[in-house]
Amino acid sequence: MSEITIRQAEIKDAPQILKFVIELAVYEKAENEVIATVEDIEATVFNDEYNTDAIICEKNGEPIGFAVYFFNYSTWQGKHGLYLEDLYVSPEHRGTGAGKALLKHLAKIAVGRSCGRFEWSVLDWNEPAIKFYQSIGAKPKNEWIGYRLSGEALQRFGRD
Repeated sequence: MSEITIRQAEIKDAPQILKFVIELAVYEKAENEVIATVEDIEATVFNDEYNTDAIICEKNGEPIGFAVYFFNYSTWQGKHGLYLEDLYVSPEHRGTGAGKALLKHLAKIAVGRSCGRFEWSVLDWNEPAIKFYQSIGAKPKNEWIGYRLSGEALQRFGRD
């Protein structure tokens, strides 16, 4: 019987994490937007100065997925929250419980750290993911619009 396990990512997993990031970007039709390198992942995910962490999902000892997350803060709740930046399971392993195992592991971390919430974003066209998230009780935020300042606009605004 095949066994799904979740473990904390280690610096040696940086190449595998980048591989999963690229596969996720291809799925999201944004492959050309990935500029991260293995060195970037090593320097940020595995650096105590940052609030970023990663877990690896394995089936029979082979990596089949990952999640990268960090802790944010809610002033209204007076508590930290866990924000899931990316979750990915290789296509051939979807439907095996791997995605649910990753989310459950993260939910346990959030509960263990007394987080007030566990949040993530999903592309509006990703219907399989939306249905899955709703099946576990997650609700969409409907009054908030996400904004992003990046690239040259961020550089310019940060300089001026």
